[in-house]
Amino acid sequence: MVTLVSEKQAAALVGIEDAIAATEAAFVALDRGQSLLFPAVRGHGSDPGTRFGVKAGFDGPRATPGLKVGTYWSGNRQLGIGNHGSTTLLLDDRTGRVDAIVAATHLTALRTAAADAVAVKYLARPEASVLALVGTGHQAYYDALAIHVVRPLRAVLVSGRNQEAAVQLATRLREAGLPAEVATLDDALARADLVSTMTASRQALFDDGQLRAGTHVSAMGADGPGKQELPVALVAGASLWAEDPAQAQVMGEFQHVAAAGLLPPAGVQSLGALIDGRVAGRSGDEITIFDSSGVALQDLAICALALDRARAPGIAVEVDLD
Repeated sequence: MVTLVSEKQAAALVGIEDAIAATEAAFVALDRGQSLLFPAVRGHGSDPGTRFGVKAGFDGPRATPGLKVGTYWSGNRQLGIGNHGSTTLLLDDRTGRVDAIVAATHLTALRTAAADAVAVKYLARPEASVLALVGTGHQAYYDALAIHVVRPLRAVLVSGRNQEAAVQLATRLREAGLPAEVATLDDALARADLVSTMTASRQALFDDGQLRAGTHVSAMGADGPGKQELPVALVAGASLWAEDPAQAQVMGEFQHVAAAGLLPPAGVQSLGALIDGRVAGRSGDEITIFDSSGVALQDLAICALALDRARAPGIAVEVDLD
């Protein structure tokens, strides 16, 4: 039997705090070698402008292999559905058969935001409390909520190319209890000690030297070859961290500094190793950058949690595929 978990069920069963805890544990298991990642696959449909990605892994602590398929079809809004979609398959480790199919678009937003929050928790200065959100899409809302869980925010400065979208996001965040306001990019960077970028940009969003000393940056948008949000000079002079250092240099924000041969002496360090206490974190007023290109273990962990909770009260649907 295959268990199906719907979007509505998953959203009701898993919250941001759950996602943060699951993500933190997943990063540690990856760094310890208990969990495994496999090469990501990217493709598109008949329209080359569409895209899908497959990320697969083995969650060691749960003995769960599986994969997440994430899609982006830009014309979906005209059909009344979201442009982004995610579905996760969890496999039975004994047989390789599909154990569960989890509708994971909402869970993907939570696990992405959770990675940002975990990075802030371990890399930002203790007093950091002013967040610049660069980008006004769906993901920015969840990232701000997640960061607020680990570091109560005094201000959230929303900056984006679309002024109307920035106003809507700031309003939505205020309704959720966060002190949000719209700001220009220059003003936001000048005031912030936390910066989260989440755009689809393919070039640097701002210049080197615009950040305050000691700022922590979470670069969340670059998740494929050619994408870029930060200036190479900034990255080359910062302390660099990622959930998977190797992937970050191929399809994440750090691909550009790696290609230019400008990685700092310490290279890209594992956030999981920092969480596990095996390496030291930030030093003084250095700028720290966390590059999140997303790993399958985040998806497997959060979807397994949703599955366990769906099965406990018997609310999930089971289907016989034989």
